[in-house]
Amino acid sequence: MASNIRIERSDNVLTLTFDRPDKKNALLSSMYADATAALNEATEDNNVRAVIITGTEDSFTAGNDLRDFLENPPMSLDAPVFKFMTCLSRFSKPVIAAVNGMAIGIGTTLLFHCDLAYAVPNAKFQLPFVNIAIVPEFASTLLLPRTIGNARAAEMLLLGEAFSAERAENLGIINAVVPPIDLMKTAMDTASKLAAKPPGALRQAKALMRADIEDISARIALEAEAVRQSLTSAEFKEAASAFLEKRAPDFSKFN
Repeated sequence: MASNIRIERSDNVLTLTFDRPDKKNALLSSMYADATAALNEATEDNNVRAVIITGTEDSFTAGNDLRDFLENPPMSLDAPVFKFMTCLSRFSKPVIAAVNGMAIGIGTTLLFHCDLAYAVPNAKFQLPFVNIAIVPEFASTLLLPRTIGNARAAEMLLLGEAFSAERAENLGIINAVVPPIDLMKTAMDTASKLAAKPPGALRQAKALMRADIEDISARIALEAEAVRQSLTSAEFKEAASAFLEKRAPDFSKFN
């Protein structure tokens, strides 16, 4: 595995850590590929009964690394980011997110595909896709309204503003807010409880909770196509230029 994805085993629990702290764990194409490989291996390994996803230092993940995103735009479902989405959305074993800090973009949308999620009090969540002239992803346009209702989902997906761990808990996006010192212990204790349960029944229960997986996959594909179209738009070019030039984007000229 590349150094930006750290894989550790403790008994029957595999921990996947985003490990690029100097960039707030912003995700590269190579990191998506390595994370997908780790999850695929965990699927085949009967000794892995549960998976924890977390980050290093003060960040879960800042989302996509925009420079890498511009250099390696995801123009098809074969792109590493979409392969990761497909893999995690269909992963049959329990997944727990331990959100140790900022969770931007896919840092929030991947939570909709985890079974349980815990976060530290100062964690910040954000779905800023429209702010950079692209559309939401990872079936968030389907799963977020289902979880929190259309009005609140519109607030988060259209305004794209950050929200707190407390609000994430109140909305049911995460299970609980826990002190930083207890985060990994809470995640590991929960993973160990799940790992001790009958694996077949656990997989079946999870599969039944995601009986609409084909609808989820179809929405991921629909959003992916919309992202592809967004990446060729003048609005996105303005957003990307503004990022590279370290200025605020100006969308006033667009209709």
